[in-house]
Amino acid sequence: MQRIRFKDTTPEKAVRSLLHRLGFRFRLHHAKLPGRPDIVLPKYGTVVFVHGCFWHRHPGCPKATTPASRQEYWLPKFQRNMERDERNRRAIRALGWDVITVWECELKKPEVLADRLRRLIRKDPLRYPRMEAQLLQVAQQAAKYGIKRKGK
Repeated sequence: MQRIRFKDTTPEKAVRSLLHRLGFRFRLHHAKLPGRPDIVLPKYGTVVFVHGCFWHRHPGCPKATTPASRQEYWLPKFQRNMERDERNRRAIRALGWDVITVWECELKKPEVLADRLRRLIRKDPLRYPRMEAQLLQVAQQAAKYGIKRKGK
């Protein structure tokens, strides 16, 4: 079990590459957000979790199988994973963020996934007045101390 990675998995890298090609810029594994989301798009107030169908129990997916042996171990483990995922989604939404879950099997059709991500990530940063206020506050503090942005 210790060889199971939680960062920089192949599906996660594929989603990051797709988002980058779509023109989105993001941060990775933001430690201050519940559940350390795989991808954070602060400008759009959106986080993306990239879930493996097996570990996170994608409903109706053929990859979400249950091993025949040691079910007394696997079933509670899968249940804890799903409960933790739901807890993290609720906590992030409570902070005012949108949450997108990308399942591993969705990567088979990248064009469909790209359309879904484009639709779900709203390109209207002004709909997040709290973030705009934070950005304004940072800009005012920078001006107060005479800090200039690069290239200006």
